[in-house]
Amino acid sequence: MPPEPAAWITEPTGVFVYLAGVLAAIYALAGIPRLAKFFEILPPILWAYMVPMLSTTVGVVPPVSPAYDWIVRYVLPLALLLLMMTVDVPSLLRLGKPATIMMLAGTFGIVIGGPIAFAAFGRWLPPDAWKGLAALSGSWIGGSAQLVAVAESVGTPDAMLGPIIVVDTVVGYGWMAILLFLSAWQARFDRWNRADTALIEETNAALADKYEAIRRPITLRDAALIMGVGFVGAYLTVTVGDALPELGDPKIISHTTWAVIAVTTLGLALAFTRVSELEGPGASRLGSLALYLLVTAIGARGDLRAILDAPMFLATGALWMSIHVAIMVVMARWIRAPLFFLATGSMANVGGAASAPVVATVYHPAMAPLGVLMAVAGYVVGIYAALSCAWLLGQVAIHLL
Repeated sequence: MPPEPAAWITEPTGVFVYLAGVLAAIYALAGIPRLAKFFEILPPILWAYMVPMLSTTVGVVPPVSPAYDWIVRYVLPLALLLLMMTVDVPSLLRLGKPATIMMLAGTFGIVIGGPIAFAAFGRWLPPDAWKGLAALSGSWIGGSAQLVAVAESVGTPDAMLGPIIVVDTVVGYGWMAILLFLSAWQARFDRWNRADTALIEETNAALADKYEAIRRPITLRDAALIMGVGFVGAYLTVTVGDALPELGDPKIISHTTWAVIAVTTLGLALAFTRVSELEGPGASRLGSLALYLLVTAIGARGDLRAILDAPMFLATGALWMSIHVAIMVVMARWIRAPLFFLATGSMANVGGAASAPVVATVYHPAMAPLGVLMAVAGYVVGIYAALSCAWLLGQVAIHLL
């Protein structure tokens, strides 16, 4: 990999301001009528992801910054809380069956895709590469906490984690970028798939109509209440997550996992109170804005030059992800699922709670909470599925030796 250029902006506040400025510039351009067609094909959220990544690649901002850590630690729970506390839970639960099927199909694709990809490229990888790929399976079925859990379980060498993180970043978030791009083509996919979109369209329309009926101009009081509830709730749930013990040996439930579960639970509880009336002045829109800011931080952590660092690992990861996608397409074809369920179910596995609601809200703005619920469900099955994948990888390694 070429020497890393010194970043132009390194001070955390400056990095945060740069990301906020990039997001503002993208949406300012998206509002220009002459560019409307361009942003229909390549939606703004894709650029909110890609521009920070390109910025890191050329050295405008660093790949590691306290600003990114702060955004993930506090802006993520802020976004989840604002989205969850305004959701119509009964309407959302009607979508449970197809959402669950697609999420589990994605998990199955990760479990069998890893051993198949390793069998294809294992002879060109180091002897203990299976342990690194086992850790990667944890990340792709539940997030970084599962990566650590599986890595400790199988004894993944520290030196092996470097290329695995490269694959996780390039392939995992590369697939997320593709899903964001495909959001502009979901109607065509659904027609090709003869997808049954009646339920999702009915639910999305009902939610949109409900929100539109209570929509009102935001006042200073509204803004103070939304931000107060959001930030206080986010801080409290992060504090609760830090106070609760990490579970498992190796670690299965981390402090971050506890925080996500806590903020989801709090949001769902508030959805049945008068706090949900804050949707009138647009609480969920501010939650979506927080999610989009999170996307810029996720993108800025990537560096396209990392592709040069681990080519065979990247090839393995690319085949692995392709198998995951193929299985999801087959399942979507079988049950006539809309692209929305495929995209959100995939990200509930590969990206977890940070990415699934982002993808969900790009496809259907009222559906972001469903992405959160699918990601939380992924945590439940994630460790068992990832350890199963690790065992299969180990069996492949025995046959390759």
